[in-house]
Amino acid sequence: MTKPVLYGADYSVYVRIARMALAEKEVACERVPVDVFASEGVPSWYRNLHPFGRIPALLHGDLCLYETGAITRYIDEAFDGPALQPAEPAARGVMNQIIALLDAYGYRAMVWGIAVETVDRPKEGTDPNPAVIEQAIPVARTVLAELERLKRPGAWLLGDRLTLADLHAAPIIGYFLKAPLAAPMFAAHPGLEDWWQRISARPSFVTTQSAG
Repeated sequence: MTKPVLYGADYSVYVRIARMALAEKEVACERVPVDVFASEGVPSWYRNLHPFGRIPALLHGDLCLYETGAITRYIDEAFDGPALQPAEPAARGVMNQIIALLDAYGYRAMVWGIAVETVDRPKEGTDPNPAVIEQAIPVARTVLAELERLKRPGAWLLGDRLTLADLHAAPIIGYFLKAPLAAPMFAAHPGLEDWWQRISARPSFVTTQSAG
């Protein structure tokens, strides 16, 4: 079968999650840039792959997938390489819960509510919205507390084996930590600090760093 094609932009944390999964499985892929924030909008052809115009999307043979969780699980199960999902049901349940809480609560608060508001908007000459930041802070704190609570003993979030939970968390946490106010919030959770040092040095994380 032909190699997969990944559609998206380097600035996207979700595209980075998919790229990290491909790197961990050592899967070569073709990449097609799609900028959903371009002035002309989402390309019309792209909506044939993702009807909601989000990124990423993955094309592999006749299969087209969107939603990052579906993409990374497919990558893990369709290709050779180290397993990125626990075999044991309880551990897999925790992995899925971590991914779900990051999607439902972490991404919006930590990336958009804090990092984008306090770092990206000022760079673009736009004033941050204090109400958005104020609303995001307690959510981000709760997400960090839950990650620390759910983390099992060992090098990674689920213990001694790297999983999709680590790959999902790393780009979101990395973007969040661009914000100066994020550092003390993260430091309040020492159970995550060793994990962060490991995952941020991981080749799949380093090589997928956006230049922006």
